[in-house]
Amino acid sequence: MTETHRLEAQARTRAGKGAARRDRRAGRVPAVIYGGNADPTMITLEPGDLDREIYQKPGFFTRLYDIRIAGGNGKELAICRDLQLDPVTDRPIHLDFLRVSAKTEVTVQVPVHFTNHEESPGLERGGVLDVVRHEVELLCRADNIPPHIEANLKGFDINDSVHISHIAMPEGSRPTIEDRDFTIANISAPSGLKAEIAAEAEAEQGEEGEE
Repeated sequence: MTETHRLEAQARTRAGKGAARRDRRAGRVPAVIYGGNADPTMITLEPGDLDREIYQKPGFFTRLYDIRIAGGNGKELAICRDLQLDPVTDRPIHLDFLRVSAKTEVTVQVPVHFTNHEESPGLERGGVLDVVRHEVELLCRADNIPPHIEANLKGFDINDSVHISHIAMPEGSRPTIEDRDFTIANISAPSGLKAEIAAEAEAEQGEEGEE
């Protein structure tokens, strides 16, 4: 079950760039909640609350929010779909939230956590983990969004690849890409180790030739 996070908001009555600028000058961040066969709900949020949610906690876009709206429709259940940042300050200037129910199926980018590095023969030999996908796009229910998926590196050697088929999907989740077994990461050899491996292979071939 996905944990629901509470977010306090205030209703706003005017849309448009001018109204949004006024909200920002007043120290608030404008946002909109859309979807769910209902009219969009315009709100503003407190910048400090957003900073804590975005920068101090992992997985902002996989978090389910119970948005409490003062002076408006009471509350909305939603996930963030778009975050606009100021190009100079990197502070939030606008957010789009998707209105959901507990059973709504949503598409989310879920982080990949790599485990058991010490049990990978390739990494133990000095190999390098080249991550192809730090996140994987999944389809899942809004009330069961996984905070991450785990890629177990146990047994992976030099030149091995970790594919999506190696990862156990959380219950009720599936990758949006279903037509191929795509790569999550590779274990590659640094240049010095490549030379060592090549020398070992050449020596083995020489021994086989002598036999």
